Amino acid sequence: MEKSSPASAASLRWAILRRALRPSSSSPQSSSCGDPLQTEIERVSRKATRGFNLVPWEFSSWVEERILLTKRKDVCGNRDAVICYRLPIGRTPTLSLIQRVGCHMELQDFEISNAHNIDSTGLVCLWPSEDVLTYYCLTHANIFSSKKVLELGSGYGLAGLAVAASTDAHEVTISDGNPHVVDYIHCSVRANSDNFGDTIVKPLTLHWGQEQATDMSSHFDIIIASDCTFFRQFHADLAYTIRCLLKDSEDSQAIFFSPRRGNTLDMFLEQVRKLGLKVHVVEKYDSKVLGLHQEFINGDNSSWPNYVADHCYPLMIKITF
Repeated sequence: MEKSSPASAASLRWAILRRALRPSSSSPQSSSCGDPLQTEIERVSRKATRGFNLVPWEFSSWVEERILLTKRKDVCGNRDAVICYRLPIGRTPTLSLIQRVGCHMELQDFEISNAHNIDSTGLVCLWPSEDVLTYYCLTHANIFSSKKVLELGSGYGLAGLAVAASTDAHEVTISDGNPHVVDYIHCSVRANSDNFGDTIVKPLTLHWGQEQATDMSSHFDIIIASDCTFFRQFHADLAYTIRCLLKDSEDSQAIFFSPRRGNTLDMFLEQVRKLGLKVHVVEKYDSKVLGLHQEFINGDNSSWPNYVADHCYPLMIKITF
């Protein structure tokens, strides 16, 4: 019998979308090992199960307390789980984030996206660039001492929460343009409130490029973000938001981590330069991250199928006045 040909890339991407909209009833811990379709999906998908795995995580058994503590049953439902992140550095050993599991998406998510002209990628998972950003912040905790910090396009906000819990930042604002994503951030801030010490932590719905940003003009010493440069239609608004919110001083800076993804990163940096800001791109910013990158490229590490540097390896971008 003739062997059937592999599924096309288009049909596999539709399979990814179908699984997101119609997730199985299996538990979050269930494995797809041995599933032929899953093998084919990994062939086309850039998404990693664990990415660089710089901040290891595991599912928490903490269920009833989750609902009682957050007091947000409309957010914390059967589609959600508490993910326990083990911070490799810093005074706080773990953080508990309430997240969607199994790439679960609902029609309401797309309705919210359309209503606010935003995307829903923050609901999907913790993206690899956020993992790298979090690790970088933890290994450079001293730069946040007594600073006012903003995370832009935070998704579930691991980096911002890690800065709040493991550095001496004065204030950390964790923002996203998707109000549903910010609901999850509110829950996670409540769940980790005992870890923040004297640091003020604020979830915020923030839309790039809108006048709302002027209310916090020149307020932040450090702005951090990961994987926020992919959508070209938001480049000008994101650059404006950085220019507006970043304090105009010698030691203020925005720290971004993002893959090149063709020319999208370069196009964003062009918008930043147009506003009179300086840009410094660093490829080799951490030996551990670079070592993992080389393992993925050489095929020495099979934990990230279909790893391609242009789409997967985040460069570090420093933006200053």
